[in-house]
Amino acid sequence: MAVYSSVVAAAALTSPLLVQDNTQAVFVDDVKVPVTLGVMSRCPDAMLCESVFNKVLQSVGDKVDISLTFIGKLNPSEPDYGVTCMHGPEECAGNVQELCAAKYHPASQWWNFVQCQNFQGRDHIGLPETATHCATSVGIDWESGDAGRCAGQDGKGEEGVGLLQQNVQDTADMGIEKSCTIMINGETVCIRDGTWYSCEGGHTPTDFIRQINAEYERLNSL
Repeated sequence: MAVYSSVVAAAALTSPLLVQDNTQAVFVDDVKVPVTLGVMSRCPDAMLCESVFNKVLQSVGDKVDISLTFIGKLNPSEPDYGVTCMHGPEECAGNVQELCAAKYHPASQWWNFVQCQNFQGRDHIGLPETATHCATSVGIDWESGDAGRCAGQDGKGEEGVGLLQQNVQDTADMGIEKSCTIMINGETVCIRDGTWYSCEGGHTPTDFIRQINAEYERLNSL
């Protein structure tokens, strides 16, 4: 399974630009391109989209700040999550697990955690044993670490559920309705929902790499 290289991910956090002033060299961080994937953890389109971006990140991972935002419906009558997830409560659990991993670990770990979950098959995403296996495989202490505590053994941890509710609200506020919606620096550039559409710049890894590189150059030339 191809994964987002930890070397690339580490570079995304520690890749300063050298600026020379009148007296000394000063290192300042370059501006990363925000990339947001609007997804549902058990959605086949989301899994395809994330596999495409796995290839993208291997090329431009040092230039992006990637995040997942989850599609669902806030539902106060839903007893465990306060959210209705399209593919059932196990999807809500998978969403919680991935949000918690992302909160407490760098991209070199949480992105690989997501890839591992996908590799197990969509019907296994959100299951406690899948989360434990994938956490172990990417070096996350799920049993006693912060991410596992956040998610809870069954994906119903209080902190994780709160993260999910806020995340679902944020997704709605951004106007994201389809999984998978790809946003680069706040602009929707492509949607995968049964087929690719609204992809003016293309939908292959090469296309997204090109768009990210162009936005990176623009952001760092201001």
